[in-house]
Amino acid sequence: MIYVLLLIPVALLVASVIYAIRMVQNGKSPRKAATMQILSFLAVCVISFALPFAAQAAETDNTAVSTSETAQTAGDNSKGLGLLAAALVTGLAGIGGGIAVAAAAPAAIGATSEDPKAFGKSLIFVALGEGIAIYGLLISIMILNKV
Repeated sequence: MIYVLLLIPVALLVASVIYAIRMVQNGKSPRKAATMQILSFLAVCVISFALPFAAQAAETDNTAVSTSETAQTAGDNSKGLGLLAAALVTGLAGIGGGIAVAAAAPAAIGATSEDPKAFGKSLIFVALGEGIAIYGLLISIMILNKV
């Protein structure tokens, strides 16, 4: 049953991608299709984050819970939020590193083609962009050690 619930957000995202592709093929604005993609992604995120909390609230309301079980549930929530934080740190740092390398690498190739002596200097700027992703990975490892 839980696998079916995990497939629902994936199916919604795939359906929105197919719909956006058809919108662009039918002559709609790519900006409008991208906006629709972002909105559908945010909707799936809200649904995916809200459903576990709603299910836990319904479970808590239906049964009498002692204080020790409530404390254990609170600990489980904090562990889940810690894992979510580690995933967000890694993902956002990877995206930031990708954006930095996407800007620095073509400039480095252009500088190297004009002056081969500039290769070392341009390589440093590309490596600085990759450092962002490594820092994010280190922070996520630190978060996982605390969880």
